[in-house]
Amino acid sequence: MSDRDGKYLTFTLAGEEYGISILKVKEIIGMMPITTVPQTPPYVKGVINLRGKVIPVVDLRRKFGMDPMEYTERTCIIVVEIAGSVKTIPMGIVVDSVSEVLNIKSADIEETPSFGNRLDTDYILGMAKVGGGVKILLDIDRVMSADEMASLVQ
Repeated sequence: MSDRDGKYLTFTLAGEEYGISILKVKEIIGMMPITTVPQTPPYVKGVINLRGKVIPVVDLRRKFGMDPMEYTERTCIIVVEIAGSVKTIPMGIVVDSVSEVLNIKSADIEETPSFGNRLDTDYILGMAKVGGGVKILLDIDRVMSADEMASLVQ
């Protein structure tokens, strides 16, 4: 499992710390006007125009079934590249706040605990033990299923 060590951008959602591989992160931007798209799931906030490119935006709180919250000056959009079936797809994810970039060694990453068959935890790379706490490392390519990605891109 040495492929999991490396630099992770950490961020908070509902008081919990998460991390995604820095290699997936294209940029971090402040909140900007989001154009809502009709008939999308509740976690899809809409689309933004980022330097002439239209990018879908997903609220990670809503995607994970957490209570929505009012956006603050610390709320931001992390633009990531999701591996699609044919090409990578840029997508924005709304998070409560961005924390820092951490270099996490594979020795500090534990397997995801089993929560039984009914809970899908495939999108969790592992649990990183950092400074006495735990950060949940996400496989951002798996947070959105292939079907969900296809419906967003159309």
